[in-house]
Amino acid sequence: MTPLMKTSMTESFDSASAVPRARRANGAAEATPPNPEVVAVAKYRRFSGAEKQRILAAADRCIDPGEIGALLRRETIYSSQLATWRAQRRKAEREALRPQRRGPKPDAVLAEKRRGEAQRREIVRLRGELERAHTIIDVQKKLCTLLGLPTAQENGEDT
Repeated sequence: MTPLMKTSMTESFDSASAVPRARRANGAAEATPPNPEVVAVAKYRRFSGAEKQRILAAADRCIDPGEIGALLRRETIYSSQLATWRAQRRKAEREALRPQRRGPKPDAVLAEKRRGEAQRREIVRLRGELERAHTIIDVQKKLCTLLGLPTAQENGEDT
């Protein structure tokens, strides 16, 4: 049964909170105990850009001692939020005043694709060089064996 459904004559609703109340035998309503369940996820206030700008403008107008504290209490925000918003505003102003690059903007996905292809070409080139080096070493070993010259393995060196 949901709290909003009235299913029997022994229940009435508190008009302010729509919480069912139990009735006594004499007809007087008795308050039910509050629900002790705590909400699992806290709900945080979110401020739009316009709200932040309005509060920052009001904070900038505060000149007397205690005015900012009164503003923070009235808006129910912390001083750390005000400091964070001021830093965000300074960063946005710096970004807005920074000179803009002309021309088309670089595409990050395309740049990553080009970088990957360049690396694959480099790998193929290096594998070819390694294969040629192995071929040269094999030819040198065979030539040494045909001419009867000592090889690096016979001298105790690693190749």
